Amino acid sequence: MTRLHPASAGSVIAKITSVSQSSWLDRCFAARDRLLADARFQRWAAAFPLTRRVARRRAQALFDLCAGFVYSQVLLACIELGVFEILSKQPQTVAQLSRQLSLSTQATQRLLDAAASLRLVARRGPDRFGLGVLGAALLGNPAVAAMVEHHRLLYADLNDPVALLRGAGRDTALARYWPYAGADCPDALTSDQVRNYTALMSASQALIAGDVLDAYPLHGHRRLLDVGGGEGTFLIAAASLAAELEVVLFDLPAVADQARTRFAAAGLSHRAEAIGGDFLSQSLPQGADIVSLVRVIHDHDDGAALALLRNVHRALPRDGTLLIAEPMADTSGAESVGNAYFGFYLLAMGSGRPRSQDELGRLARQAGFNRVRPLPTRRPMLTQALVAHRSN
Repeated sequence: MTRLHPASAGSVIAKITSVSQSSWLDRCFAARDRLLADARFQRWAAAFPLTRRVARRRAQALFDLCAGFVYSQVLLACIELGVFEILSKQPQTVAQLSRQLSLSTQATQRLLDAAASLRLVARRGPDRFGLGVLGAALLGNPAVAAMVEHHRLLYADLNDPVALLRGAGRDTALARYWPYAGADCPDALTSDQVRNYTALMSASQALIAGDVLDAYPLHGHRRLLDVGGGEGTFLIAAASLAAELEVVLFDLPAVADQARTRFAAAGLSHRAEAIGGDFLSQSLPQGADIVSLVRVIHDHDDGAALALLRNVHRALPRDGTLLIAEPMADTSGAESVGNAYFGFYLLAMGSGRPRSQDELGRLARQAGFNRVRPLPTRRPMLTQALVAHRSN
């Protein structure tokens, strides 16, 4: 008779217990799912006083999933027509607004009714409309408007999501918009090829930069290297907060040229440098005591992401600091942003995926970093941050 070692026996018992618990939970969830899918139960739950509110809230959430595309197009129409800018000056009647928008009164009424239901505008009387809470918030974040207009490309790529998932038609609109994602020699891209996407990144980077620099103030650091930093928006913000900090940008040659122009315009030429190159195939500049990767890692598949982190590790001195900031998967309360939105955006782009804090931490440790820790940010839906150190 074969005897099990006590440790082996414990392992077997743990596995049996785990399978038993999983089977029990599966049966419970299956029973729940059958109940929720039953039309008679749905009708009863919508009428019963104790379940009515929950049933209606879930029905609304399901309908919002079905109608989300329409909501986003209402937002796009308001942005393209300049509705928020007009209403920010003073409330308008339907007739007044229709003349400014070059729409019929019926079309203007339809747009305003839709926008009011989405809290983009608000009724200020029987026939007057002003800004809604979300329309006012959008005015303070021009990057959101830029992204909404940019989404035309994403909508086209998501026209057949199953084909996208199966890998059909890899020549997507987003892949063409972000040409470095699939380029064999990204450092050979011209200024015309990088101009549009760097402008979009620059428009959206200011809000992100503020949150990252609040989470990790740079006082005490001497020289910051920002890898994949675009036109330098993050570095300009960092330099404005740390007067003694030297900043270096490393990005594709055509992008670095644009960054030099912006550094000069910001009066930072004496302590800001832009270097062109490919961070996946070339060594990074030495001399920085902190390297930042702001919305860079998630653009790359695992092999390239690990190669980049190892490249950063080689560029840093002993006890040098790595700062990673980007929207992450499994963000509590914003799972749909990281997992759904960025998951499919990067799929259409043709490279990369959203990763959780734990996944990024494991990649950083695999690249040689230690003391990896998350940093709280003001708007984790938009960006989260990790800091790590090189120990050898």
